[in-house]
Amino acid sequence: RIRPLRESDQADGAQEILRKVAGEPQVVLGADRAFTFDHVFDTAAAQHEVYEGCAQALVERVLKGYNSTVLAYGQTGSGKTHTMGSIGTPSSAVPEAALGIIPRTVAEIFARVAGGDGELEGAALAASASFIEVYKEDIHDLLQPPIEAAAADGAPKLATLEVREKEGAIALPGLAMRPVVSPEEAMAVLSDGSSNRATGATAMNATSSRSHAIFTVSIELRLRGGKVLTPRFNFVDLAGSERAKRTGASGDRFAEGVQINKGLLALGNVISALCEKHAHVPYRDSKLTRLLQDSLGGNAHTLMIACVSPSDADMEETLNTLK
Repeated sequence: RIRPLRESDQADGAQEILRKVAGEPQVVLGADRAFTFDHVFDTAAAQHEVYEGCAQALVERVLKGYNSTVLAYGQTGSGKTHTMGSIGTPSSAVPEAALGIIPRTVAEIFARVAGGDGELEGAALAASASFIEVYKEDIHDLLQPPIEAAAADGAPKLATLEVREKEGAIALPGLAMRPVVSPEEAMAVLSDGSSNRATGATAMNATSSRSHAIFTVSIELRLRGGKVLTPRFNFVDLAGSERAKRTGASGDRFAEGVQINKGLLALGNVISALCEKHAHVPYRDSKLTRLLQDSLGGNAHTLMIACVSPSDADMEETLNTLK
């Protein structure tokens, strides 16, 4: 997805160097560097077009019992949080046209089950939501009360969770799971957790997300005849991927950037191994990939949205994201 030039880009005299090829799912960077994807959304694409064009199909997969994951990837300020709808504002306070993938997906899951069409006739839905972040390779539960109040220049200190394997599945002992009975309650969980997420100012964004955030809706779907499905839908807002030189980072911000890029590299290696059907998939190389192990491999369905800037100032970061 290509975001529009911002006012700050235009004030700096930025030029657009990325364009969508008409009628094709392809973009061209600069004069002749072409990249082809399953879908391409240009600067004029509305939120509902992005959802309906690529993410909506995963609702059908989840309602058939398959784990599904949507990941937003790209540099800081490329529109990941906007696209996902994970900004933490209650959906009732957001204009319908501005709603991102998370609120649209959650609303459709509840609506589809309530509608009771086809196999869902007479189905009963029980859902719960969790919200965690991976910050410097530590896993924090964003729904637990902080163990220390926030310092003047930082986020509140949160308890750390440890990854365990239970009967072959990944588990996080002590993770808060909040029951939700409506889309509004699910979005309230997202809003509550967002206030604890690690952010910090960099040269690219005054409130840059410095952690990978994973919002998960776990479902128990009881169908007629007694069949029970227990899929999960993960929504992953990845921290920004860019060079330390661009962020102007030093000290803690630099250390954060090193860990962010380490996790993103591990995720890329896992996805490459899965696509190339390697015998060994390096899930254990990072906490992020271990957490997503059950939702990336096997019969799970995964969508990655590459969010990019069209500005010539961001050309190197955009090229890295498109690659």
